[in-house]
Amino acid sequence: MRIITGKRFEAFADNNTLIFPECGKNRRELVRIVRSLTGEETVITASLELIDLILGKFRGEGHFLIYSDTGRTLTTKEAYELRKYLDFDLRGGFTGEPSRASVLFVEGKTDAKFFKAVFKKLFKFKESREVPANLKFIEGVFERENFELLRNENGFLAVIPSEGNSGVIRNLGNFIRAMEVFELSVDKIGVAIDVDDDRESAMASITGKLSRFRPEKTATGFRVGKTEVIPLIIGLPFEDKLIEWKKPTVEDLMLHLIEREGLLERIRPALRTLNESLCRKLKPKEVMYLALSAYGHWGNLEGFYELFVMRSRFRNLKAILREAGLMEGLFIISGMNR
Repeated sequence: MRIITGKRFEAFADNNTLIFPECGKNRRELVRIVRSLTGEETVITASLELIDLILGKFRGEGHFLIYSDTGRTLTTKEAYELRKYLDFDLRGGFTGEPSRASVLFVEGKTDAKFFKAVFKKLFKFKESREVPANLKFIEGVFERENFELLRNENGFLAVIPSEGNSGVIRNLGNFIRAMEVFELSVDKIGVAIDVDDDRESAMASITGKLSRFRPEKTATGFRVGKTEVIPLIIGLPFEDKLIEWKKPTVEDLMLHLIEREGLLERIRPALRTLNESLCRKLKPKEVMYLALSAYGHWGNLEGFYELFVMRSRFRNLKAILREAGLMEGLFIISGMNR
């Protein structure tokens, strides 16, 4: 199976080509047509719905999507993941003057809200409704809840949750592949992942994914073409006799922050009571829900992360991020001078 998108499709047509007329066809008809395909065809289309259906059926070896404007190729597995996780517009045709823009991949929704608040509080970012030309290919993701698009005087920043460490690494690789194929560019890609077992293993997962792109090592990360890749390895252990700590996550940064802001002491009597009642230490997320309640925030945990970071003291937030070894990378991603 070959899926052809872009304006120069004629160059890729052959005797087994289906130039697909999307107009006037409903989803039932599209499903019927895709069911009839054997995988030997070349399909030329500008229908994302049809592309999604084909990608859902053909994701094995030997199936490709070709962007005819550049003549470059994605495997259907790469194309499927770009659609599923980044809402990437595989039809191409992105126009307009590119702006300074960066992307930060984080593990989950709470991570996205935490880093969103950090960039707003420390680096004067504000939420943006305008989407720059070089982020139009993932414009759809900003219509979803928890995908964040920010802007300051130095440019745009997209903060995108990625379903865990493996999701961050997957999105990193697919995103760089898409930049190659569609001739797109962003200034920086931030990669925020937890230490998990150890810092070296976390960094190895990033370098392993980048190895196929011939990265250049820099003082603060890597360079792939014109794009800087900035690792943000999250690891700041939190010790407390009432709290069970296992591995570093953004929750640990929040624990340090609520401790420095005095909220942890306010809820300590409740921690002791629950500790005795449950006959075990409390998990960090359980502590976060107690803190949320004591703080008087009746929204969800993601909203609490954002609100608490925004209302915290500058010196406390900066100190924790410095101790975690994150400040230098955050400065680079923000585009601001130290």
